[in-house]
Amino acid sequence: MKSLFVLGVVGIIGAFSAGAASPKTMGQPNRQTTLRVGVAGSEPFVINRAGTLEGISVEIWQAVAEEAGWHYKFQSYEDVPIALKALSSGSLDVVVGPVSITAERATLYRFSQPYYESSLSILSRSEDLSPWQRVKPFFNSSFYYAIGFLFFVLTIVGALVWLAERRTPGTQFNDRALQGIGNGIWLAVVTMSTVGYGDIAPKTRLGRTVTGIWIILSVITASSLVAGIASTLTLSGLRTTVVSTAAQLDGRTVAVLADSPGEDFARRHEARLREVETLQQAYDLLNRREVDSVVFDRPQLLYYLQRQRNAAMAVSGAQYMPQNYGFAMPNTSVDLAHTMNIHLLGLEESGRVARIVRNWLGESKE
Repeated sequence: MKSLFVLGVVGIIGAFSAGAASPKTMGQPNRQTTLRVGVAGSEPFVINRAGTLEGISVEIWQAVAEEAGWHYKFQSYEDVPIALKALSSGSLDVVVGPVSITAERATLYRFSQPYYESSLSILSRSEDLSPWQRVKPFFNSSFYYAIGFLFFVLTIVGALVWLAERRTPGTQFNDRALQGIGNGIWLAVVTMSTVGYGDIAPKTRLGRTVTGIWIILSVITASSLVAGIASTLTLSGLRTTVVSTAAQLDGRTVAVLADSPGEDFARRHEARLREVETLQQAYDLLNRREVDSVVFDRPQLLYYLQRQRNAAMAVSGAQYMPQNYGFAMPNTSVDLAHTMNIHLLGLEESGRVARIVRNWLGESKE
């Protein structure tokens, strides 16, 4: 009897210890459970209008909860980090908003599958080019290098013709090197331009061979040059954004929100930074032409531009530093996350998630 009593006490202590060592796992919410849902983030994912919450993240969560039959109560927070701290303390069951799924956060929280892939992009003016902007592409370092290389080749051809012809009587390629090479360069120029005045012509077999080779090469060179000029003129005549890729940020003035990923991104690309506190301030600077572009999260730029309806501005198609948004839960919420992911997949497969995003951001123009 005494042995049975001891075994019973040991079993109770063991069960208590095992329960204390294992974290509590949140099961599937039942019909009576009310989930505590923290909401935080910026427009268009979270919008608080006179106490009414809406936006991309809010609508997707409401659709998931509706499909799962969950009851919930919203609690608004100033930003996502504060909401995640409340989640860690046990004050919340879910955080809804543009919560970036990162490796560091994944060690602390359990995430749903991504419901939106965000990225950085560039907002810039889209306008007709000035006369100087149309001819500016011709006056860059590549243009000067090409002119220098062409003059070097003309000098080589002129020198070769002079060497072949300088001892031939009755030609303009005499022993005086400066004058003879100058006449050779003139021959190379009129030959390349297909003008062919005939005032200077080689007479020796070697001189004609050099000139013949140059004629063939110059036809190819002239054709490529004309095609390049025509292409540049065509592109420069199109309506285009001032800045459309990260490579064009170098040396330009760019508006960025302080301490945002866009600030680090623009700095890495050698842009001149103009820090602002809000996207509205950045937009105003761009509208007044005080900056060349704005670097910020792509969905926020699309949403903001859709509301402004300014045809003179555009968000570039280029996207950088992709990041996924998901709903955050405690690490112990295994069943809750599993059920949430099932319903999220169903909403994506039915196209409802895409319709919600499209309703806020408009049709993609890419």
